[in-house]
Amino acid sequence: MTYKTVTLKRGKEKSLERFHPWVFSGAIAAADDTIEEGDLVTVYAHDGTLIGNGHSQIGSIAVRMLTFDDTAVDEAFYVKRLQEAYRVRESLGLRREDNNAFRLVHGEGDFLPGLVVDIYGPTAVMQAHSPGMHFARNIIAQALVKLPGVRNVYYKSETTLPYKAHLDPVNDYIVGSMETDEALENGLRFHVDWLKGQKTGFFVDQRENRCLLERYSRGRKVLNMFCYTGGFSVYALRGGAELVHSVDSSAKAVRLTEDNVALNFDSVAVNHEAFAEDAFKFLDNMEPEAYDLVVLDPPAFAKHQSALRNALVGYRRLNAKALEKMPHGSILFTFSCSQAVSKEQFRLAVFSAAAQTHRKVRILHQLTQPADHPINIFHPEGEYLKGLVLYVE
Repeated sequence: MTYKTVTLKRGKEKSLERFHPWVFSGAIAAADDTIEEGDLVTVYAHDGTLIGNGHSQIGSIAVRMLTFDDTAVDEAFYVKRLQEAYRVRESLGLRREDNNAFRLVHGEGDFLPGLVVDIYGPTAVMQAHSPGMHFARNIIAQALVKLPGVRNVYYKSETTLPYKAHLDPVNDYIVGSMETDEALENGLRFHVDWLKGQKTGFFVDQRENRCLLERYSRGRKVLNMFCYTGGFSVYALRGGAELVHSVDSSAKAVRLTEDNVALNFDSVAVNHEAFAEDAFKFLDNMEPEAYDLVVLDPPAFAKHQSALRNALVGYRRLNAKALEKMPHGSILFTFSCSQAVSKEQFRLAVFSAAAQTHRKVRILHQLTQPADHPINIFHPEGEYLKGLVLYVE
């Protein structure tokens, strides 16, 4: 199969020889004039050596590599890659009687840069983050329904594709239709709003960290900030928390949290309350020592390097507001999902908050994304989720 061609400047093939999957625009010496956004291209070194095939796009990342040889990127390619991704999740034991929610494809981590697929029972929710994956969506959908248990494919890319590409994607079912919006995670039931919710409708990347929180929850007063669908809240309730309060600025998220609590517990018997309020305002007005287990899981403060400085200030402020009111012997679960923020920078922001509030803290756990969000060893940028569990004196 013949694709349009891209030739690199001398020496710019070195990162690709180490299998890093991005070609930056500044590395390109020459390219076919007819290349359009999302086209399949073959990348060559300056001396004409074939490096591999990938999707072209406009911007600083000019090509996302799909192969590092001359393998054709066709239906068979996607079938093979998706079956391999499913095999990995099967080896992790993620599809079982008490669990049917997991990430099937994590972009570069599954050697499919620009593609994210989450599984919720019989439905695969697909997001394209590159024009090339958008154009391949129908082939990918047909490959997905070849996998065990997948009957429906919902395409949800209206907010994830580069706006300059002028692709006008429409969120809709490519295959099948709505069967159920319920998913099962470690024996707990959740409504997943992939039609209107954030990301693919649920944050499956916090599954193992929610399990850890459950272990710490017995007898504690738990505050779950930025609760979204209430995942941490539901786990804390199952863990035997004395009370759980959930906070989110979105009234819709608060309603979804309340629905998920009711889905798993007798709403009369369980001690849970949810508040639609700004997180910083809630923490400012919070009574001292009201909670002895606090979860801070905000949305990304820095989606790009240009926002890094302000993000680090935001993480420090947020953690300081919580720490200054937490009692001796309390536990703080604090997270950053900003890819632009490194583990070291996040830790420094949290420790600066502890110093600012004159609190002694111990690290009990250092948390990251689960195994169904794998990190391509050649693409360390894929490590985005950072978390700390702190014991607060």
